[in-house]
Amino acid sequence: MLILLGRYRHTTDGTETIVGLKQLDDFFGFKANNPGVSASRITTDAAREFARKRAADGAGPAMVNRSLQCLRRMLNIAHEDNKIQHVPKIRLQKEPPARKGFLEVPNLEKLVRALPSHLRPLILFLYWCGVRLSEALSIEWSQVDLNARLVRLEDDQTKTGEARVVPLPSALVMLLAETEPKVGKVFADTNLRTEWARACAAVGLGKRELVKPKDGYAWHRYNGLIVHDLRRSAIRNLVNAGVSERVAMRISGHKTRAVFDRYHIVSTADVTAAMQRVETAALNSGEPVQQNGAKLVQNRSRNRRKLLTGA
Repeated sequence: MLILLGRYRHTTDGTETIVGLKQLDDFFGFKANNPGVSASRITTDAAREFARKRAADGAGPAMVNRSLQCLRRMLNIAHEDNKIQHVPKIRLQKEPPARKGFLEVPNLEKLVRALPSHLRPLILFLYWCGVRLSEALSIEWSQVDLNARLVRLEDDQTKTGEARVVPLPSALVMLLAETEPKVGKVFADTNLRTEWARACAAVGLGKRELVKPKDGYAWHRYNGLIVHDLRRSAIRNLVNAGVSERVAMRISGHKTRAVFDRYHIVSTADVTAAMQRVETAALNSGEPVQQNGAKLVQNRSRNRRKLLTGA
């Protein structure tokens, strides 16, 4: 298998990986002591067969595409280095629409109260700042400045490979100020998946269903809000608060506008609120700043008739 020149992603245990690469290695037989198949055998048909096998194994289109994108990148690099003469066509699968899960502030407060205390700082950080979970879990206390209310992420901690500074909300600063000792990792994620499902189910943001297979142990299947929805909520909150998209992307760590747009999903409530702001601005146009109540109502009624009738 050809060597992939790309960025590594840190997992929660500190190891480095490239999403989708292991599955390619397994399929094409690449191991530390085995180079795998030759580049000439990595064809369009081989890529299709890989996609079919991954689908049969239960992988969704998004995960299959991450592997296919790795494969496409490897082949392009090989072509640039004159290792192969032609680059086979690697077609990606159609992915489902982006998730639309959002968490409003009142529900955030309920959720935080339902979570164990050791998880609360992490959830607040993810919700208000939109940082990736893997990035948050890599932060050390030496990177936190509570007086300036900032966290500095180093380039080797980010998916994009670029260092950035993330501002901290007041509620989180208060929690972190009370935390002792301030050494090692800042955020804990012990039993995050289980505790998240329990808390979301308790406050009506998800459901846990007991599954009892004929053979084996019973387990709970969870369906509802996921931790990654906090990142989507943070981006929406930033943009709706009037933060420029450039600054919002800098805080969340998005490098490309295309990916940022997948997270900045406009909800029905956003559209309705936008129209209400437009109406208010139009109806108030031309009105004096100081008016008594009766005069204000009269002028607004007149403006509303003009808007409706064109007179």
